[in-house]
Amino acid sequence: MIVTTTPQIEGKKITEYKGIVFGEVISGVDFIKDFAAGLTNFFGGRSGSYEGELIEARESALSEMEKRAISMGANAVIGVDIDYETLGQGGNMLMVTASGTAVVVE
Repeated sequence: MIVTTTPQIEGKKITEYKGIVFGEVISGVDFIKDFAAGLTNFFGGRSGSYEGELIEARESALSEMEKRAISMGANAVIGVDIDYETLGQGGNMLMVTASGTAVVVE
């Protein structure tokens, strides 16, 4: 499965557009990660706990999008966009959405 942010794939011809596909993930940040991130914020540096959560959520959203594209009969997704939002009281939930156009290329 080719997944790209570009509107076409160099060297490939799009023969069919299957439609827009999405992959969504909502992930909660637990107390331990929140506490560790707070310490990092206070003392400076990068928050490995939040970064790991973000990476995992992004990969899951992309994987979900790919599965939906495959179920539509596509072999590629073009024009991929990834959005991040915080939800819940205090912003303790992370929503990651991946979207693109499922296509068939030859």
